Parts: sequence; C-alpha cells; structure tokens
Amino acid sequence: MSDVKVSGKVIEVGTTETVGTGVFRKRLLVVETEDQYPQQLPIEFVQDKVDLLNPISVGKSVDVFINLRGRGWTNKAGVTKYFPSFQGWRIEASTATASKTVAAENTDDLPF
Repeated sequence: MSDVKVSGKVIEVGTTETVGTGVFRKRLLVVETEDQYPQQLPIEFVQDKVDLLNPISVGKSVDVFINLRGRGWTNKAGVTKYFPSFQGWRIEASTATASKTVAAENTDDLPF
C-alpha cells in the first residue's frame, strides 16, 4: 500500500542508525496527529530516505507519505505475532494549517 498521508506535528526526529555491517541505515520520525484524539505515530525512514529528515525539526507541521508494512514472527511456542510498521518515503511542510485558517474565517460570514 502506498500514497497514505499522515499529517501532524513533529515531536521527535531520531538520529541515523546503521544496522548490521553498516550498509543498512534507518531513522525514526514521530508525528503527533491533530485529531480529536491525537496519536503519536513512529514512522521509519530507511536507506537514502533518512536524509529527507535533515531539514525537519521538532514542532514543525508536516505531511508524511508512508507505505504500510507488516511482518509475522513465530515464537518458540509456535505462536505467530504480527507487527505493523510505517515506512516514510516523502515528507513536506503541511498545508493543513492554511486550510484550517480559511475554514475558520469562513464561519464568521454566516447570514444570520
């Protein structure tokens, strides 16, 4: 699945980690949604995508485009557990703030 967009405020930008022989790189971004019940979503950027987070800072409103990923793991007792993950591939400044401002201005023009 691709082209899923998550919008919210950045609450954490992790450092780049190298895994294994130093060939695989990953970096964590945590975004808090601005819903009625805000969610803190960990989004992982891997390989060349980790550099997309260089200009991103805590407190910034962003739109993050993600792929939904998942994998299964079977423990020694034979029970399989499934783990979802969000993998980011694009990030940009959020446009949601501007649309909220416009919507708020339009509510003042009620005809009654």
